[in-house]
Amino acid sequence: MISVAIIGTGSIARSHVEAYMSFSERCKVVALVNHNIEKAIRLKEEFQLDCLIMQDYTELLHHQKIDLVSICTPPQLHAKMASDFLRAGKHVLVEKPMAMSLEECDQMLEAAAASGSVLSVVGQNRFLDPNWKLKHTLDSGLLGKIVHGQVDSYWWRGENYYDLWWRGTWESEGGGCTLNHGVHHMDMLQWMMGMPQSVQAVISNTSHRNSEVEDISIAIFSYPNGSLAQITSSVIHHGQDRQMIFQGERARISAPWKVYASSQLENGFPERNTELEKEIQQYYESIKPLQFNGFAGQVDDILTAIENPSLQVLIDGQEGRKVLELITAIYESAITKQPVSLPLTKNSPFYTREAFLANAPRFHSKMNLTEANTKR
Repeated sequence: MISVAIIGTGSIARSHVEAYMSFSERCKVVALVNHNIEKAIRLKEEFQLDCLIMQDYTELLHHQKIDLVSICTPPQLHAKMASDFLRAGKHVLVEKPMAMSLEECDQMLEAAAASGSVLSVVGQNRFLDPNWKLKHTLDSGLLGKIVHGQVDSYWWRGENYYDLWWRGTWESEGGGCTLNHGVHHMDMLQWMMGMPQSVQAVISNTSHRNSEVEDISIAIFSYPNGSLAQITSSVIHHGQDRQMIFQGERARISAPWKVYASSQLENGFPERNTELEKEIQQYYESIKPLQFNGFAGQVDDILTAIENPSLQVLIDGQEGRKVLELITAIYESAITKQPVSLPLTKNSPFYTREAFLANAPRFHSKMNLTEANTKR
């Protein structure tokens, strides 16, 4: 039985608790930690957990009954907490974004390597059937080379969304919609198309006067094989329509699912290729659905890796770092108004948190503060 502690008991922690409770024969939540003890107690009572309640996570570092830790705190706390637990020999599942800087990511990776413990970064959207099947259909080769990706990470949030004390500042939130909303699709884009060789981007704050950070970003990725991708991260789009479209040489597919294939006529104009569409559709439908979806899928993944040390988690620390590398490159390109080449190294002017904060634009001054409004 794997014993689990959850650090941070805000709204996202509920998803973790529900996922762990799906595997009651394999794991048990034995501790909740929050500096606000009342929040931890409410979560305990809501799920009728038989667990310890603590205010200081360091009390659990050498607790022999703790095997796995879910870190569900605001992003600025991820790196130190995760590194401390990893060095103490605990396995760690950390919420996205993995950390606030590439330097912090590397510290976490070093701690995991030194201890041999599992480090996994939350990317629950990889464990959804439509995205899982889309990825495997792209990998089938039926579309030919993927020449263009279009990712629309559209969300909408009102101005008072940023009244919560830790939102809307570079120091505490680490960034705006690119980091905290686009991160979901950023992870899937690099999972599906790999890492680009360069990034060009712009950011702006159009509608949130109580926020220093951006509320929209638009980035273009260039790949070594000549392919391009574009991703828009936003909290200003009404309707919150989100999609991923991948154009191959022979056909296009997308989530939400749609397939369209074209063949060329003698004059170069398109003719619909229904036979190829049927072949792609059949392949898509032949992919077995996941046994567990979303957070449950990710929890099953890390539990399986702990139970079977020869197996790897789908989203390890290196995968988590790739996402932050893309996000950092978007910010660097937007701030410097120059294209940015990848990979980013320790010589990057945005590698450390201190350097990033020194260069980050403050679109507005944060004025309103509240402890309430904890829903992401």
